[in-house]
Amino acid sequence: MKVAPEAKAAEKSIPLTETIIPLYASQEKVYPRSVSGYFTNWRWVIIWLTQLFFYGMPWLDWGNRQALLFDLEARRFYIFNLVMYPQDLIYLTAILIIAALSLFLFTAIAGRLWCGYACPQSVYTEIFMWIERKIEGDRATRMRLDAANMSSHKITKKTLKHFVWIAFSLWTGFTFVGYFTPIRELSNSVLTMHLGPWEAFWVVFYGFATYGNAGFMREQVCKYMCPYARFQSAMFDDDTLIVTYDEARGEPRGGRSRKADVDSKQLGACIDCSLCVQVCPTGIDIRKGLQYECIGCGACADVCDTVMDKMGYERGLIKYSTQNAMDNKWSHKQMLQRILRPRVLIYSAVLLLLVVGLLTSLWLRTPFRVDVVRDGVIARMTSDGKIENVYRLQIMNGTESTQTFQLNVSGLKDLEIETKVAKNKHHGNKHEDKKYVEKSHTKKSDDDKHIEKEEDENRAIVVKPAESRWIIVDLKIPDGTEKSGSHKIKFEIQALESKETVTEKSVFLIPRQ
Repeated sequence: MKVAPEAKAAEKSIPLTETIIPLYASQEKVYPRSVSGYFTNWRWVIIWLTQLFFYGMPWLDWGNRQALLFDLEARRFYIFNLVMYPQDLIYLTAILIIAALSLFLFTAIAGRLWCGYACPQSVYTEIFMWIERKIEGDRATRMRLDAANMSSHKITKKTLKHFVWIAFSLWTGFTFVGYFTPIRELSNSVLTMHLGPWEAFWVVFYGFATYGNAGFMREQVCKYMCPYARFQSAMFDDDTLIVTYDEARGEPRGGRSRKADVDSKQLGACIDCSLCVQVCPTGIDIRKGLQYECIGCGACADVCDTVMDKMGYERGLIKYSTQNAMDNKWSHKQMLQRILRPRVLIYSAVLLLLVVGLLTSLWLRTPFRVDVVRDGVIARMTSDGKIENVYRLQIMNGTESTQTFQLNVSGLKDLEIETKVAKNKHHGNKHEDKKYVEKSHTKKSDDDKHIEKEEDENRAIVVKPAESRWIIVDLKIPDGTEKSGSHKIKFEIQALESKETVTEKSVFLIPRQ
């Protein structure tokens, strides 16, 4: 097709402009307004309780040790009067399953209560925003400060805020590491500048994570990083308590004076003040309905009740309610009657069974453990014409007192038992290990001499509090008393103080002639 000369000339005369289409729209900073009220007060109660526990628990003593300590290097987990070993991982698994089911249960009943009130991200964000308000001022003041040109006043405010944030974050990281390294020893290491490389790394890493997440990322973590926000809808139903806006009562919204006749203007209760948006920590408008960004903190309900009080209207334009209650105009009593529905009953029953099972297992738990490991040599013939199998037994004392154990092996007739202690195999915490090794190279302590004397006289095995000990066991039988092959045997270890017995199975191998 031929193009006319006039059209070509017209095309040349039109200026070309570039249009930039961004593939990523940067998020506007959220400036949450401070708010007070029933739900906000409860949030601060939970914040105080969780932080008093987190920062205070490492300093609580239980006997002569830290009450809650996960000593990874010594492979000991101390939980008040419980001493647990890596072999007790099943209990940790049970606790994690109980925590997950509890989250499902609470979400089915009352939505994202965990997110709004107890999640570390929400808790530390609230603490960091409180620090920010105390230093930089209220919402309007902070917005003006950020928009202002750089000045000595702005630099001073920002520097002070970040200094407090960093100090608080490092203290948080220090406390976190204090659950894995005895916190008093950790504090001495910090004061004397002898902090180990791994302790230093985790203090800085956890502090940096707290500083970044609570100081800068804030609602972005809840919106984009937290998976819970994405799959929460699978746990919601029409009888789940959520923060809701009463659209039938609030619309059509519009501004008006306090003395205005609402009926004549045909307006709803919402005065369109946008305070519910200004107080929201994730910056959403709850009047648009339930959104996955909503963490259920109730800040919008608190500020809306304040506005309703000033206008002389009934409270509850924004409130905790359910979809069925809103649609069917149910009373508060009718709404609460729907809590015990099949989903909630099933979650509760399973959760109760798991908790009872865990507590029962801990109650019946034997205070010591035994592991049986075959030595490297399968079987051998001794010079006196006997067949020998060698085993290594690890006896772990899970109590806070010295325990004496008696060993017996059954399963074969004419079985001879000989035991000896493996060298340097006392395992307590890392500092006790070091002392033990030092003692093994110098003269023995009075305690060690007493233990050896008792073991020699009574053929018993003595294990110190919260320690483990390796025992080498030689089992021998006369040649020809049993046919070749694998024979089942049982190791029976009894604690003489408590009379409790642990049985471990193994095999005795007889080689072919």
